[in-house]
Amino acid sequence: MIKILTAFTDEVDDVEIAVNDIKSKLGPLLKNSVGLITCYADFIDSGIYQGVCAALPFEVIGTTTIASKTDTSHGDILLTLTVFTSDSVSFSVGLSDALTEEDPAVLEKAYAEALAKLPGKPALMLSCAPLLMNISGDFYANALSAITGGVPNFGSLAVDHYDDYHHAEVLYRGESYRDRYAFVLFAGDIHPKFFIANISPEKVFREKGLVSASSGNQLQAVNNEPVVKYLMSLGLEKNEDGSISGVNSFPFIIDMNDGTEPVVRATFAVTPDGSAVCGGNIPVGSIISVGTLDGDAVIDTAGKRLQEVLASGNFSGMLMFSCVGRYLALGYEYATEMEKIHSILAPSGIPYTIAYSGGELCPVYSTVSGSITNKNHNDTLIICAF
Repeated sequence: MIKILTAFTDEVDDVEIAVNDIKSKLGPLLKNSVGLITCYADFIDSGIYQGVCAALPFEVIGTTTIASKTDTSHGDILLTLTVFTSDSVSFSVGLSDALTEEDPAVLEKAYAEALAKLPGKPALMLSCAPLLMNISGDFYANALSAITGGVPNFGSLAVDHYDDYHHAEVLYRGESYRDRYAFVLFAGDIHPKFFIANISPEKVFREKGLVSASSGNQLQAVNNEPVVKYLMSLGLEKNEDGSISGVNSFPFIIDMNDGTEPVVRATFAVTPDGSAVCGGNIPVGSIISVGTLDGDAVIDTAGKRLQEVLASGNFSGMLMFSCVGRYLALGYEYATEMEKIHSILAPSGIPYTIAYSGGELCPVYSTVSGSITNKNHNDTLIICAF
């Protein structure tokens, strides 16, 4: 069994006040504990994050974020702390060396060191991954699945409130990093369930296509025709420079034909040669459709999925990450997804944390066997229910 405690502070300048804020909101701890911090980058610059970590009697990992909320928080610019505490679950934290390329050996070394501290095989990996231009979320999901033998991997890629994400950092024991992967391994009496919410069926074009050419995260052809032609067939317009108008607002929904739930891939740009640059790999043979992401869809999908989560069992706590793309789709009403989540969960009394991410790592279930596969997601709300 695992118990979840949440705390927060909106004090950005005074370490003593921030530490007292956090400590006053935490209940008693059980035998083993570990913490997850999400915060605005300002909390690193001012020393608040470092001071909070130094004052806590357990190890902490985390990421910067553009926004977060707990079951008891209020305000906009926050440092949130989620504590996992248990008498029957053991925790081990790990940190990779610097990642300069997609090298599984770097992750394998960190995992082996953390695994050696546990009494048995982990039942869950909670991940905080760096947001790097040359390393994809698919690499994290796939490499660690191979390294761990399929341990469920749930977590977030770092993000921040700057346009170029230059202050998106991974947090670990009071330090912060742009290029390292931090994680917690959970071993023992723990049985998490995983849920995702992305694009409403009503927001998906009826037309489907077969991915006939791709290279990693570059989609090149659908139905044996250039992807640009496929997008234009759906009503999108081609500009004089070859780009597609509004392509960022039309994510792809990808059925990888592996028996698992479809995943979403954000579209970032169209290259001069006509390939769509996406937020994750799109294998040849996948079935593709196009959806739209707007504020109404974000609120609708979050609300419907959380109602389904509550109806599916009794939970002691929830951890959620939602894509920064969903946050941006809300425009000036940026807090409404978090407010919707609170309106649904508050009556239940379930402690929770929701934070925004630069990419989401979450297992999906096979529709045939019920087994899980770790996947990288875009434009998705992911939920781990304990």
